[in-house]
Amino acid sequence: MPGFPEIKSKHSLVAKHVTEELWNKLGDHKTATSGFTLGKAIACAVEFDDQHCGIYAGDADSYNDFAEVFDPIIQEYHGITADSTHTSDMDFTKIQGNIDDDVPVKSTRIRVGRSIEGFGLSPGITKEQRLEVENLMKNAFGKLEGDLAGDYFPLLGMEEDVRQKLVDDHFLFVSGDKNLIAAGMERDWPEGRGIFHNAEKTFLVWVNEEDQLRIISMQEGGDVKGVFERLARGINAVQDSVKGESGKDFLLSDKYGFLHSCPTNLGTGMRASVHVDLPGWTKEGLPALKARCEELQVQPRGTRGESGGQTGVTYDISNKHRLGYSEVELVQKMIDGVNTLWKEDKALQAKHGL
Repeated sequence: MPGFPEIKSKHSLVAKHVTEELWNKLGDHKTATSGFTLGKAIACAVEFDDQHCGIYAGDADSYNDFAEVFDPIIQEYHGITADSTHTSDMDFTKIQGNIDDDVPVKSTRIRVGRSIEGFGLSPGITKEQRLEVENLMKNAFGKLEGDLAGDYFPLLGMEEDVRQKLVDDHFLFVSGDKNLIAAGMERDWPEGRGIFHNAEKTFLVWVNEEDQLRIISMQEGGDVKGVFERLARGINAVQDSVKGESGKDFLLSDKYGFLHSCPTNLGTGMRASVHVDLPGWTKEGLPALKARCEELQVQPRGTRGESGGQTGVTYDISNKHRLGYSEVELVQKMIDGVNTLWKEDKALQAKHGL
Protein backbone atom coordinates (compact mmCIF):
# COMPACT_ATOMS: atom_id res chain seq x y z
CA MET A 1 0.00 0.00 0.00
CA PRO A 2 1.23 3.54 -0.73
CA GLY A 3 2.12 5.47 2.41
CA PHE A 4 -0.28 8.01 3.94
CA PRO A 5 -0.05 11.03 1.59
CA GLU A 6 0.79 14.57 2.61
CA ILE A 7 -2.40 16.59 2.08
CA LYS A 8 -1.45 20.08 0.82
CA SER A 9 -4.95 21.53 1.31
CA LYS A 10 -4.58 21.60 5.10
CA HIS A 11 -7.93 23.35 5.69
CA SER A 12 -9.93 21.09 3.35
CA LEU A 13 -12.61 18.65 4.41
CA VAL A 14 -10.30 15.87 3.16
CA ALA A 15 -7.53 16.95 5.57
CA LYS A 16 -10.07 16.90 8.40
CA HIS A 17 -11.66 13.53 7.63
CA VAL A 18 -8.99 11.38 5.94
CA THR A 19 -6.97 10.12 8.91
CA GLU A 20 -3.94 7.86 8.77
CA GLU A 21 -6.01 5.16 10.47
CA LEU A 22 -8.71 5.32 7.75
CA TRP A 23 -6.04 5.42 5.05
CA ASN A 24 -4.46 2.23 6.41
CA LYS A 25 -7.89 0.60 6.39
CA LEU A 26 -9.07 1.73 2.93
CA GLY A 27 -5.93 2.69 0.99
CA ASP A 28 -5.55 -0.67 -0.77
CA HIS A 29 -9.17 -1.06 -1.83
CA LYS A 30 -10.23 -0.88 -5.49
CA THR A 31 -13.87 -0.40 -6.52
CA ALA A 32 -15.58 -3.02 -8.67
CA THR A 33 -16.99 -0.73 -11.39
CA SER A 34 -13.84 1.18 -12.36
CA GLY A 35 -11.00 0.11 -10.06
CA PHE A 36 -11.07 3.47 -8.23
CA THR A 37 -9.01 4.04 -5.08
CA LEU A 38 -9.08 6.43 -2.14
CA GLY A 39 -5.75 7.84 -3.39
CA LYS A 40 -7.39 8.82 -6.69
CA ALA A 41 -10.41 10.23 -4.88
CA ILE A 42 -8.37 12.70 -2.81
CA ALA A 43 -5.80 13.60 -5.52
CA CYS A 44 -6.84 17.28 -5.67
CA ALA A 45 -6.44 17.83 -1.91
CA VAL A 46 -3.04 16.12 -2.00
CA GLU A 47 -1.78 18.03 -5.04
CA PHE A 48 -3.16 21.56 -4.43
CA ASP A 49 -3.33 23.82 -1.38
CA ASP A 50 -6.56 25.63 -2.31
CA GLN A 51 -9.28 22.95 -1.99
CA HIS A 52 -12.35 23.38 0.21
CA CYS A 53 -13.77 19.89 -0.29
CA GLY A 54 -10.99 18.11 -2.23
CA ILE A 55 -12.59 14.75 -3.02
CA TYR A 56 -14.27 13.12 -6.04
CA ALA A 57 -16.05 9.79 -6.53
CA GLY A 58 -14.91 7.50 -9.37
CA ASP A 59 -18.13 5.48 -9.52
CA ALA A 60 -21.25 4.80 -7.45
CA ASP A 61 -19.25 2.18 -5.48
CA SER A 62 -16.92 4.92 -4.17
CA TYR A 63 -19.74 6.38 -2.07
CA ASN A 64 -20.32 2.95 -0.47
CA ASP A 65 -16.82 1.49 -0.31
CA PHE A 66 -15.25 4.69 1.07
CA ALA A 67 -18.35 5.73 3.05
CA GLU A 68 -16.28 6.29 6.20
CA VAL A 69 -14.56 9.15 4.35
CA PHE A 70 -17.38 10.40 2.10
CA ASP A 71 -20.25 10.40 4.64
CA PRO A 72 -18.77 12.86 7.18
CA ILE A 73 -17.49 15.14 4.38
CA ILE A 74 -20.92 15.19 2.68
CA GLN A 75 -22.74 15.77 5.97
CA GLU A 76 -20.48 18.67 6.89
CA TYR A 77 -20.53 20.28 3.44
CA HIS A 78 -24.30 20.07 2.94
CA GLY A 79 -25.24 20.59 6.60
CA ILE A 80 -27.25 17.35 6.81
CA THR A 81 -27.49 14.63 9.46
CA ALA A 82 -26.35 11.01 9.13
CA ASP A 83 -29.94 9.80 8.71
CA SER A 84 -31.02 12.40 6.13
CA THR A 85 -32.77 11.30 2.94
CA HIS A 86 -33.27 13.20 -0.31
CA THR A 87 -36.47 13.71 -2.28
CA SER A 88 -36.46 14.74 -5.94
CA ASP A 89 -39.39 16.74 -7.34
CA MET A 90 -39.34 18.10 -10.91
CA ASP A 91 -43.08 19.00 -11.05
CA PHE A 92 -42.89 22.49 -12.61
CA THR A 93 -46.64 23.06 -12.01
CA LYS A 94 -45.83 23.53 -8.30
CA ILE A 95 -43.74 26.67 -8.95
CA GLN A 96 -45.55 29.74 -7.59
CA GLY A 97 -45.26 32.88 -9.71
CA ASN A 98 -42.20 33.78 -11.75
CA ILE A 99 -39.57 36.51 -11.89
CA ASP A 100 -41.45 39.85 -11.85
CA ASP A 101 -41.76 41.64 -15.19
CA ASP A 102 -39.76 44.71 -14.12
CA VAL A 103 -36.65 42.77 -12.98
CA PRO A 104 -33.73 43.37 -15.43
CA VAL A 105 -32.93 39.67 -16.02
CA LYS A 106 -30.80 39.07 -19.11
CA SER A 107 -30.93 35.27 -19.22
CA THR A 108 -31.95 32.17 -17.29
CA ARG A 109 -30.07 28.84 -17.12
CA ILE A 110 -30.86 25.69 -15.15
CA ARG A 111 -28.55 22.69 -15.26
CA VAL A 112 -28.49 19.28 -13.61
CA GLY A 113 -26.04 16.40 -13.65
CA ARG A 114 -27.07 12.81 -14.31
CA SER A 115 -25.15 9.53 -14.31
CA ILE A 116 -26.15 6.18 -15.84
CA GLU A 117 -26.04 2.93 -13.86
CA GLY A 118 -23.17 0.54 -14.45
CA PHE A 119 -20.62 3.06 -15.73
CA GLY A 120 -17.88 4.81 -13.79
CA LEU A 121 -18.21 8.53 -12.99
CA SER A 122 -15.80 10.82 -14.85
CA PRO A 123 -12.81 10.54 -12.45
CA GLY A 124 -12.85 6.73 -12.65
CA ILE A 125 -14.70 5.79 -15.85
CA THR A 126 -12.73 3.43 -18.10
CA LYS A 127 -12.11 4.35 -21.72
CA GLU A 128 -14.45 1.56 -22.88
CA GLN A 129 -17.22 2.73 -20.54
CA ARG A 130 -16.84 6.33 -21.71
CA LEU A 131 -17.25 5.33 -25.35
CA GLU A 132 -20.23 3.15 -24.41
CA VAL A 133 -21.89 6.11 -22.68
CA GLU A 134 -21.30 8.27 -25.75
CA ASN A 135 -22.77 5.68 -28.12
CA LEU A 136 -25.77 5.18 -25.86
CA MET A 137 -26.35 8.94 -25.81
CA LYS A 138 -25.99 9.33 -29.59
CA ASN A 139 -28.83 6.82 -30.00
CA ALA A 140 -30.87 8.46 -27.24
CA PHE A 141 -30.49 11.94 -28.77
CA GLY A 142 -31.69 10.59 -32.11
CA LYS A 143 -35.05 9.82 -30.53
CA LEU A 144 -35.75 13.29 -29.10
CA GLU A 145 -38.72 14.99 -30.77
CA GLY A 146 -40.40 18.38 -31.16
CA ASP A 147 -38.59 21.38 -29.64
CA LEU A 148 -36.06 19.01 -28.00
CA ALA A 149 -34.81 17.53 -31.30
CA GLY A 150 -31.32 18.55 -32.39
CA ASP A 151 -27.78 17.44 -33.23
CA TYR A 152 -24.85 15.86 -31.41
CA PHE A 153 -21.37 17.28 -31.96
CA PRO A 154 -18.53 14.94 -30.89
CA LEU A 155 -15.37 16.73 -29.74
CA LEU A 156 -13.15 14.23 -31.52
CA GLY A 157 -12.58 15.43 -35.08
CA MET A 158 -14.58 18.63 -34.55
CA GLU A 159 -13.78 21.38 -37.07
CA GLU A 160 -12.06 24.36 -35.41
CA ASP A 161 -14.69 26.89 -36.56
CA VAL A 162 -17.50 24.73 -35.13
CA ARG A 163 -15.56 24.31 -31.87
CA GLN A 164 -14.85 28.05 -31.57
CA LYS A 165 -18.48 28.96 -32.27
CA LEU A 166 -19.69 26.58 -29.53
CA VAL A 167 -17.13 28.00 -27.08
CA ASP A 168 -18.09 31.60 -27.96
CA ASP A 169 -21.76 30.74 -27.35
CA HIS A 170 -20.72 29.52 -23.87
CA PHE A 171 -22.03 26.10 -24.86
CA LEU A 172 -18.88 24.05 -25.02
CA PHE A 173 -16.75 22.97 -22.11
CA VAL A 174 -12.99 23.28 -22.63
CA SER A 175 -10.09 21.22 -21.33
CA GLY A 176 -7.35 22.40 -18.99
CA ASP A 177 -9.02 22.76 -15.57
CA LYS A 178 -6.32 21.71 -13.07
CA ASN A 179 -8.81 20.07 -10.70
CA LEU A 180 -10.43 18.02 -13.45
CA ILE A 181 -6.98 16.96 -14.71
CA ALA A 182 -5.73 15.98 -11.21
CA ALA A 183 -8.97 14.09 -10.55
CA GLY A 184 -8.46 12.07 -13.75
CA MET A 185 -11.38 13.53 -15.70
CA GLU A 186 -9.40 14.53 -18.78
CA ARG A 187 -7.88 11.10 -19.54
CA ASP A 188 -8.16 10.20 -23.27
CA TRP A 189 -9.25 13.78 -24.08
CA PRO A 190 -11.24 14.52 -26.26
CA GLU A 191 -12.42 11.01 -27.12
CA GLY A 192 -15.93 9.98 -26.06
CA ARG A 193 -17.03 13.54 -25.32
CA GLY A 194 -19.36 15.94 -27.03
CA ILE A 195 -22.30 18.26 -26.86
CA PHE A 196 -25.91 17.99 -28.01
CA HIS A 197 -28.18 20.97 -28.56
CA ASN A 198 -31.64 21.49 -29.99
CA ALA A 199 -32.34 23.75 -32.98
CA GLU A 200 -33.12 26.80 -30.79
CA LYS A 201 -30.05 26.18 -28.57
CA THR A 202 -32.29 26.27 -25.51
CA PHE A 203 -31.77 22.59 -24.54
CA LEU A 204 -28.25 21.18 -24.27
CA VAL A 205 -26.56 18.05 -23.00
CA TRP A 206 -22.84 17.76 -22.32
CA VAL A 207 -21.53 14.20 -22.55
CA ASN A 208 -18.64 12.97 -20.37
CA GLU A 209 -17.37 16.23 -18.95
CA GLU A 210 -17.29 16.54 -15.11
CA ASP A 211 -20.36 14.30 -15.06
CA GLN A 212 -21.45 11.68 -17.57
CA LEU A 213 -24.32 14.02 -18.44
CA ARG A 214 -24.93 17.70 -17.79
CA ILE A 215 -28.45 18.54 -18.93
CA ILE A 216 -29.07 22.27 -19.46
CA SER A 217 -32.10 24.43 -20.27
CA MET A 218 -31.52 28.11 -21.00
CA GLN A 219 -32.92 31.14 -22.78
CA GLU A 220 -32.85 34.93 -22.86
CA GLY A 221 -35.03 36.78 -20.33
CA GLY A 222 -36.45 35.77 -16.97
CA ASP A 223 -39.04 33.06 -17.64
CA VAL A 224 -37.61 30.72 -15.00
CA LYS A 225 -40.74 28.60 -14.89
CA GLY A 226 -40.60 28.04 -18.67
CA VAL A 227 -36.92 27.09 -18.51
CA PHE A 228 -37.63 24.64 -15.65
CA GLU A 229 -40.56 23.12 -17.56
CA ARG A 230 -38.35 22.45 -20.61
CA LEU A 231 -35.63 21.00 -18.39
CA ALA A 232 -38.07 18.60 -16.71
CA ARG A 233 -39.41 17.45 -20.09
CA GLY A 234 -35.89 17.11 -21.48
CA ILE A 235 -34.63 15.04 -18.53
CA ASN A 236 -37.63 12.69 -18.83
CA ALA A 237 -37.14 12.31 -22.58
CA VAL A 238 -33.41 11.53 -22.18
CA GLN A 239 -34.11 9.13 -19.30
CA ASP A 240 -36.83 7.27 -21.23
CA SER A 241 -34.60 7.04 -24.29
CA VAL A 242 -31.58 5.71 -22.34
CA LYS A 243 -33.81 3.19 -20.56
CA GLY A 244 -35.40 2.05 -23.81
CA GLU A 245 -31.99 1.70 -25.44
CA SER A 246 -30.09 -0.03 -22.61
CA GLY A 247 -32.46 -0.95 -19.78
CA LYS A 248 -30.29 1.27 -17.54
CA ASP A 249 -31.62 4.06 -15.36
CA PHE A 250 -30.04 7.16 -13.80
CA LEU A 251 -28.05 6.61 -10.59
CA LEU A 252 -30.30 7.65 -7.70
CA SER A 253 -29.71 7.01 -4.00
CA ASP A 254 -32.33 7.36 -1.23
CA LYS A 255 -29.74 9.04 0.91
CA TYR A 256 -27.89 11.30 -1.53
CA GLY A 257 -30.29 11.77 -4.44
CA PHE A 258 -28.72 11.82 -7.90
CA LEU A 259 -25.09 10.68 -7.79
CA HIS A 260 -22.38 12.92 -9.25
CA SER A 261 -18.60 12.82 -9.41
CA CYS A 262 -18.32 15.81 -7.06
CA PRO A 263 -20.04 15.32 -3.68
CA THR A 264 -20.90 19.05 -3.57
CA ASN A 265 -23.39 18.36 -6.42
CA LEU A 266 -25.20 15.47 -4.74
CA GLY A 267 -28.97 15.61 -4.37
CA THR A 268 -30.56 17.63 -7.12
CA GLY A 269 -27.23 18.33 -8.84
CA MET A 270 -29.08 21.44 -9.92
CA ARG A 271 -27.93 24.99 -10.39
CA ALA A 272 -30.76 27.36 -11.35
CA SER A 273 -29.39 30.79 -12.18
CA VAL A 274 -30.22 34.13 -13.75
CA HIS A 275 -28.00 36.97 -14.92
CA VAL A 276 -29.48 40.12 -13.42
CA ASP A 277 -28.44 43.78 -13.12
CA LEU A 278 -28.22 45.03 -9.51
CA PRO A 279 -26.81 48.59 -9.64
CA GLY A 280 -28.08 49.49 -6.14
CA TRP A 281 -26.47 46.49 -4.49
CA THR A 282 -23.27 47.15 -6.47
CA LYS A 283 -23.07 50.63 -4.89
CA GLU A 284 -23.85 49.14 -1.47
CA GLY A 285 -20.89 46.77 -1.92
CA LEU A 286 -20.26 43.09 -2.57
CA PRO A 287 -19.95 42.07 1.13
CA ALA A 288 -23.45 43.45 1.78
CA LEU A 289 -24.87 41.64 -1.26
CA LYS A 290 -23.22 38.36 -0.24
CA ALA A 291 -24.62 38.61 3.28
CA ARG A 292 -28.13 39.34 1.98
CA CYS A 293 -27.95 36.43 -0.51
CA GLU A 294 -26.92 34.12 2.33
CA GLU A 295 -30.13 35.08 4.19
CA LEU A 296 -32.19 34.42 1.05
CA GLN A 297 -30.40 31.05 0.48
CA VAL A 298 -29.07 32.12 -2.91
CA GLN A 299 -25.51 32.60 -4.13
CA PRO A 300 -24.09 35.58 -6.04
CA ARG A 301 -21.29 35.07 -8.56
CA GLY A 302 -19.67 37.12 -11.26
CA THR A 303 -21.07 36.47 -14.72
CA ARG A 304 -17.90 34.67 -15.79
CA GLY A 305 -18.79 31.67 -13.65
CA GLU A 306 -17.32 30.20 -10.49
CA SER A 307 -13.77 31.41 -10.91
CA GLY A 308 -14.47 34.38 -13.17
CA GLY A 309 -14.54 37.99 -12.11
CA GLN A 310 -17.35 40.49 -11.68
CA THR A 311 -18.41 42.48 -14.72
CA GLY A 312 -20.14 45.81 -14.12
CA VAL A 313 -23.45 45.53 -12.27
CA THR A 314 -24.51 42.12 -13.64
CA TYR A 315 -24.55 39.15 -11.27
CA ASP A 316 -25.21 35.47 -11.61
CA ILE A 317 -27.67 34.58 -8.82
CA SER A 318 -28.37 30.89 -8.19
CA ASN A 319 -29.73 28.48 -5.58
CA LYS A 320 -27.24 27.84 -2.77
CA HIS A 321 -28.24 24.30 -1.81
CA ARG A 322 -28.25 21.07 -3.82
CA LEU A 323 -29.00 18.35 -1.26
CA GLY A 324 -31.82 18.22 1.28
CA TYR A 325 -34.26 20.32 -0.78
CA SER A 326 -36.24 19.29 -3.86
CA GLU A 327 -35.70 20.90 -7.27
CA VAL A 328 -39.05 22.71 -7.01
CA GLU A 329 -38.07 24.19 -3.62
CA LEU A 330 -34.69 25.37 -4.93
CA VAL A 331 -36.11 26.99 -8.08
CA GLN A 332 -38.77 28.68 -5.91
CA LYS A 333 -36.08 30.06 -3.56
CA MET A 334 -34.16 31.44 -6.54
CA ILE A 335 -37.26 33.14 -8.04
CA ASP A 336 -38.32 34.63 -4.69
CA GLY A 337 -34.74 35.64 -3.86
CA VAL A 338 -34.21 37.50 -7.14
CA ASN A 339 -37.57 39.30 -6.83
CA THR A 340 -36.63 40.37 -3.27
CA LEU A 341 -33.14 41.52 -4.30
CA TRP A 342 -34.60 43.68 -7.08
CA LYS A 343 -37.18 45.34 -4.78
CA GLU A 344 -34.35 46.16 -2.37
CA ASP A 345 -32.12 47.27 -5.25
CA LYS A 346 -34.63 49.95 -6.26
CA ALA A 347 -34.56 51.34 -2.70
CA LEU A 348 -30.74 51.25 -2.71
CA GLN A 349 -30.63 53.07 -6.06
CA ALA A 350 -32.74 55.86 -4.52
CA LYS A 351 -30.51 55.91 -1.41
CA HIS A 352 -27.33 56.25 -3.53
CA GLY A 353 -28.93 58.74 -5.92
CA LEU A 354 -28.58 56.52 -8.99
